Amino acid sequence: MEISILKPLCYFDVFNHPLKREELLQLCDKTIKGSNFDQTLKTLVKKKVCFESNNYYSINSNVDKIVKERKEKEALAQSYLKKLSFYTRIIKSFPFVRGVSVSGSLSKGVMYDKGDIDYFIVTKKNRLWVCRTLLILFKKICLLNSRKYFCVNYFVDEDNTEILDQNIFTAIEITHLIPVYGADVVQRMKAKNDWTKQFFPNHSAQNYFLPIEGSSLFKRTAESLFSGGFAEKLDLYLMKITYRRWSKKFKSFHPDKLELTMRSNRGISKHHPSDFQTKVLAGYQKRIEKLTI
Repeated sequence: MEISILKPLCYFDVFNHPLKREELLQLCDKTIKGSNFDQTLKTLVKKKVCFESNNYYSINSNVDKIVKERKEKEALAQSYLKKLSFYTRIIKSFPFVRGVSVSGSLSKGVMYDKGDIDYFIVTKKNRLWVCRTLLILFKKICLLNSRKYFCVNYFVDEDNTEILDQNIFTAIEITHLIPVYGADVVQRMKAKNDWTKQFFPNHSAQNYFLPIEGSSLFKRTAESLFSGGFAEKLDLYLMKITYRRWSKKFKSFHPDKLELTMRSNRGISKHHPSDFQTKVLAGYQKRIEKLTI
C-alpha cells in the first residue's frame, strides 16, 4: 500500500511538484480507498518518508517551499490559459485537424518560466504530414518560430492513436490530456490507451474548460483541394523529406534514440530531440531506488 502512494510522489518529485491529497489518491492503486489511504499517508508522514504542508504531499522535505512554488506556477498557468482559446481556434482551422489536446505542464495546471503550451494533435488518416507542414510553416512565418503558445511537436492520425511507448511518463501525459478541440476524438484516443489503467486505475482528469468545436469554410475548402491521389503522394513526400532532414540533423543519435525521440512514419510524428522522456524516467528511477522500493 505504501508503494502505491510513494510511486506517484517519486514521479512528480522529478518536477518539484507536490500533490494534493485528492490528486495523490487518483494516482494510487484502486484497492486503496478512504480511511486506508489516509492512514497509510499519515504513517508515511510520521516516518518522514514523505512530508505534508497544507494538504500537499511530497517526498521532498522542503515541502513548504515547493508548495509555494507550485502556487506561483498555477498563477502563471492562468495567463497561458487565457491565450489558449485563441491559439486553439487557429490550430483547429487548419485542414485535416481532427482533435487537439493540451499536454505537458499546462495539463497539470502549472506553467514554468519560459515554458510553452504543448499540443497533442490528431489528424485525418494519410494527411498527417500535410497538416503538420502547414502548421509548422504558420509557426515559422506568422509567429516568427515562437513556441511559447504554439508548441506543436506531437501528431498522430486517427488510425495510430495507441501510444507505442507505454510507461509511467506516457501514462501521466495521456491521462492528463485536456481536450480543447474534437473532444470525441481525444476521448476515443484515451479509450484506445486503456493500458494506462495499469498505472493509474483511479484517475479521471478534470478539464479546465469546454472544448472548442465547429469547422470553418477555409478548412473545408482546403481539405477539398488536398484530396485524391495528389494529396496522398504529397503527404508521403513531406514525410520522407522531413525524416531525411531530421536524420541528418541528429545523426549523432543512436537509431533507437532517433526512433524514440523523432519517430516519423505515416501515422506518427514526434519531435522531441531533448529526449525529455528518458530524463524524467531516469530521475523517477533514481528516486525509487533511493527509497529502496
